[in-house]
Amino acid sequence: MDYKEGAYKVRDLSLADSGRKRIEWAESRMPVLMKLRQEYAAAQPFKGYKITGCLHVTKETAVLIETFRACGAEVAWSGCNPLSTNDEVAAALAAAGIEIYAWYGQNTEEFYWCIERTIDTPPHTTLDDGADLIFTVHHKHPELAEHIIGGSEETTTGVHRLRAMAADGKLLYPVFAVNDAETKWDFDNVYGTGQSTLDGILRASSVLLAGKNFVVAGYGHCGRGVAMRAKGMGANVIVTEVKPTAALKATLDGMRVMPMAEAARIGDIFVTATGMKDVIRGEHFVVMKDGAIVCNTGHYDVELNLKELAELSTDTRVVRPDNREYTLENGKKIFVLADGRLVNLAAAEGHPSEVMDMSFANQFMAHLTLIQKHEAGEKLENTVIDLPEELDQEIARIKLETMGIAIDALTPEQQAYATDYSAGT
Repeated sequence: MDYKEGAYKVRDLSLADSGRKRIEWAESRMPVLMKLRQEYAAAQPFKGYKITGCLHVTKETAVLIETFRACGAEVAWSGCNPLSTNDEVAAALAAAGIEIYAWYGQNTEEFYWCIERTIDTPPHTTLDDGADLIFTVHHKHPELAEHIIGGSEETTTGVHRLRAMAADGKLLYPVFAVNDAETKWDFDNVYGTGQSTLDGILRASSVLLAGKNFVVAGYGHCGRGVAMRAKGMGANVIVTEVKPTAALKATLDGMRVMPMAEAARIGDIFVTATGMKDVIRGEHFVVMKDGAIVCNTGHYDVELNLKELAELSTDTRVVRPDNREYTLENGKKIFVLADGRLVNLAAAEGHPSEVMDMSFANQFMAHLTLIQKHEAGEKLENTVIDLPEELDQEIARIKLETMGIAIDALTPEQQAYATDYSAGT
């Protein structure tokens, strides 16, 4: 392990050249973020400010980090999941002088040690994916909140928890809900999660999806994306849900809907995407087919109750990278991918650069807004804040331009008609 006090701790600094090539590839696929880098680099709006991030260390994240730095920020970073760091990318960032503490395969103690190092020097803004950094500040170092202007949150699970914290009056600084921007959740969550989850499953198992009973737990944006892509690959998709409207959407989208207790008996591949714990537990594992494949694409690893699976098993072994075989007392074998962690990041490379381009453009603009409002003397309320809808449309417009796609615009008469409440039949 390569470690430099107060600067970085990564797996192997010699991987930096390979990581740099990955980052350059992502840059070539992220034109919106690169345009923002070009637009703001001269003005240096983040000069004098420290941004601390806790988000998957991927090639796409590296483009965001280096965009912040190109625009004047001091940056410190840790990964937000023990199995989601790309060691080559982490090495490239360390070699480029970024303060980073991240490597693949951390234990829980190491994971939080890395977060702690990024806040040894207090940040001005925080950037989260899952809210572990924000929670660390609030629970262990609340005094830092006086120094923090605000933060941002990347994922559904984190936003839900932060809204609950804000409703309870416990949130100590304002946080932008980047996840809730349309150019994030309707693209990154749907198309990104859908494609990258299947990528992770295929890398870890190499199975044929066509003809399989493919069970998706949860039909939110992420679950819908996974179901769409699995259906497109020829799988027979089954959805389990607790929310009536989500179950109805899945039904009208052509998916079979049933309780997990029924799906467990007929599924070949299972993916959880709910943000809830114990979605698949002992009672489900014990009735699964011999050879069933189980994985999770939700943020935390609690959706699969692997403790109960282990208690039902007589033996376990790793049969290929990111694929652990459990032999049950009844002789059946269950295969768990990525030890229940995010299969799209632990067993693959995460979301494609093209969709993260928009998500991270939102992150950049959220932190720019925080700094600008701070410098203007405008204090935001300590709550979870949505990004303005106009920003969504501007990011989407730029994305379309980079794709060579033009769209119509309303005429002045149409604009007037849109708000003319006197117009009738």
